[in-house]
Amino acid sequence: MTFSIPFLVVAVAFAICLLILLCYYVYFFTRLKQKPISNSADNEPVSVLIAARNELPNLEKNLTAILNQNYPKFEVIVINDGSFDGTKDFLKVLNETYSHLKIVTLELDERFHRGKKFALTMGIKAANYERLLFTDADCKPASEFWIQKMVNAAQGKDVVLGFSPLNVPSSILGSIISYETFHTALQYATYSLRKRTYMGVGRNLSYTKTLFFKHKGFAKHQHILSGDDDLFVQEVATKDNVSLCLDYQAFTYSDSEKTLVKWIRQKRRHLSAGKLYKSSIKRLLSVYTLAQVFFYLLFPVLIILNPSLWFIPIGGIVLKWMIQWMVMYKSTIILKAPKIGKALPFYDVLYTMYLVLFGVLKPFSRKAKWN
Repeated sequence: MTFSIPFLVVAVAFAICLLILLCYYVYFFTRLKQKPISNSADNEPVSVLIAARNELPNLEKNLTAILNQNYPKFEVIVINDGSFDGTKDFLKVLNETYSHLKIVTLELDERFHRGKKFALTMGIKAANYERLLFTDADCKPASEFWIQKMVNAAQGKDVVLGFSPLNVPSSILGSIISYETFHTALQYATYSLRKRTYMGVGRNLSYTKTLFFKHKGFAKHQHILSGDDDLFVQEVATKDNVSLCLDYQAFTYSDSEKTLVKWIRQKRRHLSAGKLYKSSIKRLLSVYTLAQVFFYLLFPVLIILNPSLWFIPIGGIVLKWMIQWMVMYKSTIILKAPKIGKALPFYDVLYTMYLVLFGVLKPFSRKAKWN
């Protein structure tokens, strides 16, 4: 059996990509475990913060589920950031029923687009309590024990990373969004367990007021629209001050974008903060991403170069999927994503398409706006 030089070069590159991916699977992704969290209420009071601009339909749909949480002492602070859709009147009426609803109103200033970080900063300054819990107007807690679970998960830590799945349409786009959300959570959760915390999601995140002001809030990245969650968490996280809450009763759910164009616009905004990640984190994420993309790109190249040796690339991809499934299936149960666990190879291919798509679009990204 003879091997051409091009085939050998591609085969070695293919094997290296496979080895890198397997190392990530085994070293990082096997760490995720479900830890039971008590439903007994902690005595620590909580300030829940929601920044909203023209989010009236979402506030009408979700806010009462937050105001009616089963927790002894908490306040809900809604920062009305220059809304002109009736949000102000709705909050005023709701405040007559819920005394623990606090409204922070920011007037619209057309000359300056201050962004979500400014709104959150104003809300944090108005907070009465040390423990802060963040979500978005379009999010609804999975249960009445959301606050309890997130607070009890802290266990003396400053930062608590929660999970926020998306309700997705039944389509190829929905499948991509579903797996990307699951995979992102799996990454930031397991990397954190390996003491390499690099992000959280603002839809379900907690930290202390003291920690926020100790690090001068969002000052280091105020000029970037996104990053109120990932850049801030990356800045303040240490090896010992971060905890995870992956109890399904502490999830917050929101609807994903329904069209490809809107989703791409949303992801561009989220990914724009990546250039400010720490170098070590960027390398860690980039090596994994490149290995994933090139593994699939080199697979057909090997078959084309030598069809008679088809069993080499086929064997590699089967090995990848088997180990990936063995490692990730348990995580799909913990993160309530059973459909992904049942069809992991399908989702993995779609995820690679997503990585290629945004790798191509990234240079053409425009500056996003806060609502």
